[in-house]
Amino acid sequence: MTNAPDIVVLNGALITFDDAMPGAEALAIAGNRIAAVGTSDEIRAMAGPETRVIDAKGATVLPGFIDSHVHLFGGSFELSCLNLYGVHGRDEMAEKIRPYAAANPDHRLVFCVMADYAILGTGKNLTRHDLDVIMPDRPLAMFAPDHHTVWANTAALEEAGLLQGGAVDAGSEIVMGGDGLASGELLEPGAYGPVLKMTNHGGREMAGLVTGRDPVPAPSEAERAADRDVIAAGLRHCAEQGITGLHCMDGNRYQLELLSDLERAGRLPCRVAVPFHLKGTDKVERLAEEAVSMHADYTGEKVWCSHVKMFIDGVVESGTALMLQPYPGPMGADGNAGDEVFTQEHFVAACVEADRLGFQIAVHAIGDAGVRRTIDAYETALKTNGKRDSRHRIEHLEVMHTDDIPRLAELDIVASIQPGHSPKGHIFPPTGVSKYLHDHQIPGAYATQDIRAAGARVVFSTDWPVMPVDVMPNIKAAIAPLDMGEKWSDQTQSLMDTLASYTRDNAWVEFREDRKGRLSPGMLADVVVMDHDLTALAPADITRAAAQVTICDGEITWQRG
Repeated sequence: MTNAPDIVVLNGALITFDDAMPGAEALAIAGNRIAAVGTSDEIRAMAGPETRVIDAKGATVLPGFIDSHVHLFGGSFELSCLNLYGVHGRDEMAEKIRPYAAANPDHRLVFCVMADYAILGTGKNLTRHDLDVIMPDRPLAMFAPDHHTVWANTAALEEAGLLQGGAVDAGSEIVMGGDGLASGELLEPGAYGPVLKMTNHGGREMAGLVTGRDPVPAPSEAERAADRDVIAAGLRHCAEQGITGLHCMDGNRYQLELLSDLERAGRLPCRVAVPFHLKGTDKVERLAEEAVSMHADYTGEKVWCSHVKMFIDGVVESGTALMLQPYPGPMGADGNAGDEVFTQEHFVAACVEADRLGFQIAVHAIGDAGVRRTIDAYETALKTNGKRDSRHRIEHLEVMHTDDIPRLAELDIVASIQPGHSPKGHIFPPTGVSKYLHDHQIPGAYATQDIRAAGARVVFSTDWPVMPVDVMPNIKAAIAPLDMGEKWSDQTQSLMDTLASYTRDNAWVEFREDRKGRLSPGMLADVVVMDHDLTALAPADITRAAAQVTICDGEITWQRG
């Protein structure tokens, strides 16, 4: 190296994920690449008068975090919504909602997020009548944390055209009340999509999830500018967490256009992958007709499309995750075992075609039947098209039959898991899921360590905005889970496995392990400098640590005060 580096990081405890230099203290960055890794003395000697010097002060330095399952547009938008996390009871809801509504008189829809399923108390279902008491004369709606349920008041249902019910996609439901009108509970995107069209962004923030298609009508330039601004704010928030890469799990060409606009304007602090989203109501031919060209048009280092996303089921808490047998208790009434988003024949055909076209596939599968159907479909694709390095993923795998755990490694299927979703994860109520599972399902529920021990590759993420995109609470969920008693086996993750699943392995799952995910000369300069030595903190104290400096593509994208 003849020229001085642009940035050097000194006095760090580097976690390089490079066996050739595991104990390094410092690194140098030139342009958008790591130029050298070594001791602080070695790297300090390389610096010139213009070199930016960052003193890590003994803290951990590691590859930038990659969150491999987010909903970027929705998460960015929701940063400005009223967050009801931890709110309980109608009175407390009113205390939060009414001032927020008064402060935002121009909002067509008063929109809240993170409303717990049991916000009124265990066994009490939220209805439009409850919301009408809080706000009788203005549209009000709220999202459940998992984004599979929206509750709306009468005014919102009327304006969205849903009060009388109506036809919805398979797997979605407008829950009807005893009076013959909608109860206010809307299950899955096919039911709640019309309500989201009333948000400040006209539902464009969720179009990639609700329809998987571009917004209709096409956004005006003013709307595009507003959408770019909200995404840019969300990306800055991600950079503050030490994040340098994101894998979106909903999307459309419109989002790729917005991200490309931001990149050209120098406003893109994270690398972002956006999928082609195939819905259960779509014909398989969409893959060849639209996905191939979308992939071909977006192949950059910072914005790209390379995977196909599908949903096979819903979530446990609303009784829509697809199970091998009916749910216990009232949720299993009339033999309810969840909702089939795709018919299995249609789903298998879609997987075979996406695999044939060379796409990586990512499928939301939460129930034990949904997970099994996804494994079966991937196996059929392999037998039909032949073995290749596909790195197909299953997202969530919250409830698995234990017989299916070894099949992940056997078929080279990647387990894409969100540690904070577990009832042991400190984020959601620990009793939330247990009452919806049979005792014999618990050994295969949130079985992260069993999946890892069986040989499957495991990658970690948050599913933002289902939970905050913040990295350290999610790491705590993995390495310091709650003890929920003898029914629940110990699935505690080691710190190094967890960090690898958040960095090196997330680079691998996006097929970029040759240039990301390790601190080695020649790798892209995606680096996070923490403010603590992570290895010196007790697992329960890991959230004391935070990103001090984030570097993406050789540029400092976040630096604390």
